[in-house]
Parts: sequence; C-alpha cells; structure tokens
Amino acid sequence: MFPMQIRCRALLFDMDGVLVDSTPAVARVWTTWANRFGLNPAEVVRQAHGRPSIATIRELLPSADHGAENQIIERAEIEDIEDVIALPGTIELLSAFPVDRYAVVTSASRDLAVVRLRAAGFAIPKHLVTSSDIQRGKPDPEPYLRGAQILGLSPADCIVIEDAPAGILSGKTAGSRVIALRTTTPDSALRASGADWMVTDCSEISVQPINADEDLVLELP
Repeated sequence: MFPMQIRCRALLFDMDGVLVDSTPAVARVWTTWANRFGLNPAEVVRQAHGRPSIATIRELLPSADHGAENQIIERAEIEDIEDVIALPGTIELLSAFPVDRYAVVTSASRDLAVVRLRAAGFAIPKHLVTSSDIQRGKPDPEPYLRGAQILGLSPADCIVIEDAPAGILSGKTAGSRVIALRTTTPDSALRASGADWMVTDCSEISVQPINADEDLVLELP
C-alpha cells in the first residue's frame, strides 16, 4: 500500500501533546489546583487540555482573582518539568524542512513554552505563537490565523497538527486542514472536532525533500 501524499506550504504545530509530552506534569499541576477548591481533578484536567489556562480558570471559578490564579498555575507548570520529553518523531520531522516552513502555535504562555521546549530538547523555533501573543485562545481561530500570518501565508496553505479538540476546532475555523494525533484524545473526539486525518504521532508523518520554492509533500501511512 502506497502512503497518502498531502501538499501544503507550511505546517502549524501545537506544542503539548504534539511536540512535547507534558501530560504527567499538566495533570499534577491541575490536580493540585483542583483539590484546593474541591473540584473534580479529572474533569479539571480534561477541561484544561489544549486551552489557555486562564480560560479554564474563568469558567470554573467565575468569582476568583483570575490573574492571580493563572500566575499560580503558570509558576507551578514552569517548575514541574521533570518528565517533560519530546514525543516520537518530532525532532526528526522538524529537522526535515526549513525553519520558515513551520510555526509552533501553543496555548501556553511564552515563558512556559520556552521552558518546555528546552526541557524536551528542542531549539526555540523562529516562529512561535503563544497565549502571550493573542487575545482569544483555542478553540477561537485567532492562534492559527496568527501562525499562518507570521509565515506570510494563508491558513488554507497550512496544515495544522493537533491533539486536542479545542485546537482542531481552532485550526479548522481558521481555514486550515488538520492532522490529528492520537496522543491524548480518543478517535471519536478527534473526528467529531473535524480532523481531516488521524495518525498515532509525528513518527507516522514524513516529508519529502524540497527546494526552497516548492510545496511540502507530506506522507501519511
């Protein structure tokens, strides 16, 4: 069976659950926070996945000091990087094409994104969009619209790589096609969010060698 080939101009990568495995650290931080307020830790962790932290805090604690609570979460996440690692195939995939052909678009703040990327062994990408750079986080399309913009491209020319329903919705609403990874979310939820393709992780995505002015040609199993 021949691999499926997909053409695009650039890729827009989510970070957590796509490039970086931070799931244990995220679960620890949000579980501790949920227990402070008598909330269901499993539900809080699920709700927080793939979205800016402050959005989750606002929904769960409407009357709280959202800025202060967000700072507590961010400090805890920056400090908890003990088992943050690169997910399979990610470093190899990023090294396969020029730095101007991809951006990382994450719901983490810039400080947290830099800490996690470095902990997992990545160089800080030339193009990085974080919650510090936008007004509305995923599932709003703004993050991926901004990612395409900083590459000088239309979202339709970009393929988003995501693992979370909020991120898939963000990419699709922006006008991009989306490859969903099965790293954190069941197939049913990925499909319901509008993913165009699904693979296990980035180790199942390869890219053919290109010249500077050519389309990227991705291959999926």
